Amino acid sequence: MSDLAVTWWGHASATVEIGGVRVATDPLLTDRLFHLHRYTQTPGVTAAVADVVLLSHLHADHLHVASLRRFAPDVPVLVPKGGESLLRRLRPEQVRPVEPGDVVEVGGARITVLPATHDGRRGPQSKAVGPPLGFRVDAGGRSFWFPGDTEVRADMADVGHVDLALIPIGGWGPTLEDGHMDPVHGAEAVALVGADVAVPVHWGTFWPLGLRLFMRARHRHLFVTPGDRFLKAMATHAPQTKAVLARPGDTLQM
Repeated sequence: MSDLAVTWWGHASATVEIGGVRVATDPLLTDRLFHLHRYTQTPGVTAAVADVVLLSHLHADHLHVASLRRFAPDVPVLVPKGGESLLRRLRPEQVRPVEPGDVVEVGGARITVLPATHDGRRGPQSKAVGPPLGFRVDAGGRSFWFPGDTEVRADMADVGHVDLALIPIGGWGPTLEDGHMDPVHGAEAVALVGADVAVPVHWGTFWPLGLRLFMRARHRHLFVTPGDRFLKAMATHAPQTKAVLARPGDTLQM
């Protein structure tokens, strides 16, 4: 196993192998979520193999209980503090509430919990609310940054240079609301942090069922082209970083 590798499963779901530790981010291992349909290949069984799971916020496309239950029952799950009630189906010892400023050690990995700018609520049918989070993970002399859903923040400059940035550049529908970054903002964020390699996530996976037939231009702009537009933005804003597009299910070694 490489000391740093990433497999992107689509949306914000990825598995990073770093210093011998497998870290899963926001696992969403399903073909359907409410009105959303997955337009990429279905994640394989290895998508639910990890030593620790990081949850950036409480929205159902990032904290998906059915996906979390596919992981082994001894895998710790870091959840925004206040979202513990959503994980009642997991073992209590798995659930580790965290907030910005916390530092957690898991299996030799040092996980620094970062602030993010996003809606921290679960949704209109739930009272659960917790701080939106990002994460920096260090293990075996390597590092990666996963900011979660967020806008560009000035304090991203304090994260410190990383080997890998998993940077969200889109969403799942015909609009991109506050609390998200588009491809240009994603490139600007990478420039603030500094990274050897940047892989865009949170794009080109889910779309409302049937909507692309009626909103072809919006579908192309927000679903099809964000990856290519990110590469162009990176060449302008962060030319020192190697930007790489991954296909869902592919593993990139670094």
